Amino acid sequence: MNQHLMRAALDAAGRGWRVFPLRPGTKRPALHGEATCSRTGPCSRGHRKWEERATCDPDRIRATWSTGPFNVGIATGPSGLVVVDLDVPKDKGSSDAPNGAASFGALCERAGHAVPTTYRTRTASGGTHLYFTAPDGVRLTNTARTVGELVDTRAWGGYVVAAGSHTPTGAYEALCGPEAAPLPRWLQSIVQPAPKPPQGLSEAVAGQSRRYADVALASETRNVASAQPGAREATLFRAARALGRFVAWGDLPRHTVEQALQEAGEAAGLAVSECRSTIRSALNWSITHNQRRTGRTA
Repeated sequence: MNQHLMRAALDAAGRGWRVFPLRPGTKRPALHGEATCSRTGPCSRGHRKWEERATCDPDRIRATWSTGPFNVGIATGPSGLVVVDLDVPKDKGSSDAPNGAASFGALCERAGHAVPTTYRTRTASGGTHLYFTAPDGVRLTNTARTVGELVDTRAWGGYVVAAGSHTPTGAYEALCGPEAAPLPRWLQSIVQPAPKPPQGLSEAVAGQSRRYADVALASETRNVASAQPGAREATLFRAARALGRFVAWGDLPRHTVEQALQEAGEAAGLAVSECRSTIRSALNWSITHNQRRTGRTA
């Protein structure tokens, strides 16, 4: 087992991915925490967390994995990776339970793209990890359900369990895709944090813009609630895109827009999870692409 896991760690490192040991049979880091740090060895100049200690050095990897059957963690940020985690529902016996792969597939379809072909692994729980190379000059962080229902991402501040690792629930296995593909730009627009809205509007202009935003919110939610079968999801998607600019400009709180559109979508007959996924992806795109206030607001 030591040799098998050592090969898994060396294989990941050979791809340029920085690895660190996880406790045998688990997903938890095997490195000590700050509270128990002796401030010696690698931590002689201060405690170093797993993200800082992850390595591609084959000698360090052999030395570590020769001492025990450690599972393999990949520090996504230092490795230049963004990993999309398509999870499975905890209630696997429910036929209508949401599924991360289905949510992501629906998002790709709405965006007009096929599900990207890239290096991927099957997780111990039966989910899927899609590996992408991070864009240059952009520091992406973890997200939770920003992309869709049961869809998370791991980047700076996160890690994933590498293929070849084992837990009591199963193994992590490489599926297909010899290399990690670049993160698609349309997906980057969803997971990239939106900059803070511009400041400095006069009180009069800001008040006028907020009033216009309130009118737009009422109008768009009416359109969604009255949408006919066959056009409901597209109407919801357009409404969220239209209202996202007011969130980006600071005229409407995001939670207010999400709640109003969620209620309208459900009133039109859309499923709860379908509404949530559509609203979040459309708002994320709109907020990212509407940082500058352009044109007149009234």
